[in-house]
Amino acid sequence: MPKRLQVYETPEITVTFDPNVCRHSGICVRGLPAVFDVRRRDWVRPYAASAEEVAAQVRRCPSGALQYRMPGDPEPASEG
Repeated sequence: MPKRLQVYETPEITVTFDPNVCRHSGICVRGLPAVFDVRRRDWVRPYAASAEEVAAQVRRCPSGALQYRMPGDPEPASEG
């Protein structure tokens, strides 16, 4: 059974995590441990760093399991 998409929001950034895609490389945790800490139930805390820092770390996710959106970003294009 696939796991649900996890969503973590602040007014400045929304981070999503798809556990079905994650390859557990640990880049997020090593790069920004104040935000990403798998020992916590709410393991993504985007309010623990600036939105720019969080976005930069999310972009380093090699699997694409982590994604982000900032207010004013265009809606993702729908497929079809």
